[in-house]
Amino acid sequence: MLLLNLRLADGIAAGYAGRGIERDDLVQVARLALLKAIVGYRPGEGAGFTAYARPTITGEIKRHFRDHGWMVKPPRRLQEITSQLRLVKPDLEQQLHRAPSAREVAHALGVDQGALSEALMATGGYTALSLDAPTHPGTGLSLGEDLPDDTDLFQAVEQDAWLRPALARLTGRERRIIQLRFADGHSQAQIGRRLGVSQMQVSRLLVGILARLRDDLGTTATEAIA
Repeated sequence: MLLLNLRLADGIAAGYAGRGIERDDLVQVARLALLKAIVGYRPGEGAGFTAYARPTITGEIKRHFRDHGWMVKPPRRLQEITSQLRLVKPDLEQQLHRAPSAREVAHALGVDQGALSEALMATGGYTALSLDAPTHPGTGLSLGEDLPDDTDLFQAVEQDAWLRPALARLTGRERRIIQLRFADGHSQAQIGRRLGVSQMQVSRLLVGILARLRDDLGTTATEAIA
């Protein structure tokens, strides 16, 4: 049974290749899951061995991704949304004959757009770039060399001098949202409960606040250079 169904296991593993885990590792997980299916299968029950083995192998691969596939592991809720997204988005593209909007994807997943946005950002946690990688092709500067130096006290003073006036132009509520999100580390949902608004409203508020801060900081930097 093992030899006859190796192609089934390897084919399922191939469908998950390119998502942050080495193909050989996925094949190994799939083949072990095939053995598990062989041990658990009862001849004569159900629709046949293939129908029994396929979800067993798929489940083991998904579990492997959940437990070992993240370089930086996000909350379980975001992992589940990310997993569902890979199934839902292609179906929507076929139905709509175009790329679905964020609102349409969120509706299909049964989540709000704020949660979808967080899940999309979390997908970057699968892999990490080497600090020795060049910042741009053909340059000798590496990513590590281009990182800010936290021990640079002059840079800290300079950033503080630029940021304070920009924050002062925000309302008290807007400053509180910034404090809760980036200083206290609360999620958008937690901030929404504190303020008595939905997570989607918090997401929209954050987008607007950050856009204004970027504009203010860009103007300040231009004036400083001039």
